[in-house]
Amino acid sequence: MRKILCFVLLALLAACANKATKPDGEGAQANKNTISGENVTSAPTINPLIDPTNILSKRSVYFEFDEYVVNDKYNSMVLSHARYLRDNSNAKIRLEGNTDERGSREYNIALGQRRADSVKKVMTLAGTQEHQIESVSYGEEKPRAVGHDEASWAENRRVDIRYEGE
Repeated sequence: MRKILCFVLLALLAACANKATKPDGEGAQANKNTISGENVTSAPTINPLIDPTNILSKRSVYFEFDEYVVNDKYNSMVLSHARYLRDNSNAKIRLEGNTDERGSREYNIALGQRRADSVKKVMTLAGTQEHQIESVSYGEEKPRAVGHDEASWAENRRVDIRYEGE
C-alpha cells in the first residue's frame, strides 16, 4: 500500500511540474489566445512595400506612345500608393519619368516630366501631401529594355515609384 501511495504521489508531482506558470502573467495571456484548443497567433507583419502579393510591390506605371495621362488600369495601384503615403506621413517617394528612345533628348525629358507630374497629380488628388512626392524625368537616359523594337519601347515608357531609402 505504501508503494502504491508513493507511486501516486510521484505521478501527481510530475503532472504538476509540467504545468508550471509563466512569470508576469504570460500564462494568462497565452490562455486568451486559445480558441477551441487551438493557439491563435498573429502572423508576422510583412512590409507591404516588399510583399509580392501586395499591390504596393508594383512600382511602374506604363504609358502609350507620346502619352502622359495615367491609364485607368493603373489607377488602383497609384491610389494604393497614395493611401500608403497618406497613412504614413513620414514616407516620401520619387516619381521617375521615362520615355523610349524616339524623339529628341529635350522632348523626351519634357515628356518624362509630364508623365511623372501626371502620376503626382493623381496621388495628391487622393490626399497625399505634395511634400512627400518628388517628380523627376530621366527621359530616354535610363531604359529598362535595350532593344530597338516596340516591346522594348513599351517597357521604357513608364514612371517608376521609388520610396526614400530604397
